[in-house]
Amino acid sequence: MNKYMGFYELKDINIPTVPWKPFTEHTILDTHLLWTLRAAVENSNDLNLPRVVGVRAEEAYEKGKVFLSKYGDHGLVVYYPYFIAEKSGVLEVNRERVVIEAVDKDLWNLVTYGQKNVTVILSKDETRYIGEPSFMSQEELQTLQKYANVIKYRFRDVLNEGKSIFAEWSFAYNTDIHHQPIGDQYLVFYELRSVR
Repeated sequence: MNKYMGFYELKDINIPTVPWKPFTEHTILDTHLLWTLRAAVENSNDLNLPRVVGVRAEEAYEKGKVFLSKYGDHGLVVYYPYFIAEKSGVLEVNRERVVIEAVDKDLWNLVTYGQKNVTVILSKDETRYIGEPSFMSQEELQTLQKYANVIKYRFRDVLNEGKSIFAEWSFAYNTDIHHQPIGDQYLVFYELRSVR
């Protein structure tokens, strides 16, 4: 399962996900919100594909048209309202364990800059912390573990092939156009993929 398929799987399984929609030339973006756009391809290498994050509607629309012209014939361009991440990370689910890697603020701090506040390894017999054990609350860990169980059940055939499922997540807030948080914090997943 690549990023393209992962977007569709996120809609189908019972976990909180970004409310993504396919971008088209006729998409109308609310000018009172900031937007995120991401490209995904059906086949081939889908790493490091272009995206724009937290931009105004006009810029998002123009970038969306560029992405669509390049990837529209063999992929998908999605858009969703931008959110402010308080904590982010990657959830790895396989048959033997669940690994939660977490970082302060945006996931880019982990995947681009290599920062990590904590790694939590949950196996049948133990829970092991590498880094700052207090970075994640027990409630946050239990919530992530609950959705790891949903992923484990949904993709049991994939896991039985010896693969892992990776899910990107954030504890986040909605935001206004000035990057100010709105409302209560919530958990959101925004990428799902399988890896051998």
